Amino acid sequence: MKRFSLGKEERLLISSEFKRLIRKGKSQSTEHFEIFTFHNQIEKRRLGIKTSKKIGSAVKRNCIKRLLREFFRLHKTHLPPSSDILFIAKPGADRLNYSGLCEELKILLKPDKPL
Repeated sequence: MKRFSLGKEERLLISSEFKRLIRKGKSQSTEHFEIFTFHNQIEKRRLGIKTSKKIGSAVKRNCIKRLLREFFRLHKTHLPPSSDILFIAKPGADRLNYSGLCEELKILLKPDKPL
C-alpha cells in the first residue's frame, strides 16, 4: 500500500533552514499565499509552513496548516524533487476551504510554470 504520511524527514524544522529559504529561494505569490522554493542536497521534498497571528486565532492558523500539509501530501509527486518549499499564509487565507486552496496553489504547480 502506498504511504501518504508526512514524515519528519519531509518537514523543515530548523529556523536557519526557514531563513535560508526566504533569503535564497525563488518566490511566487497568490492572493492568500506566498511560496518560496529552493533546491536542497538531500534528494527529498521538504515542507515548511508559516502563519502569522494576523491570520486569526490559533484554531484558524492550525486549520490552514492542516490544509497545506494535506495539499503537500497529496501533490508532492507534482513538485520538483530535491526541493524545499515554504508556504506563508497571508491574511484572508483562513476563509478558504480545501478546494479553494487547491485551485489557488495548483496555478503555481502547472508544468509550464517553473517553481
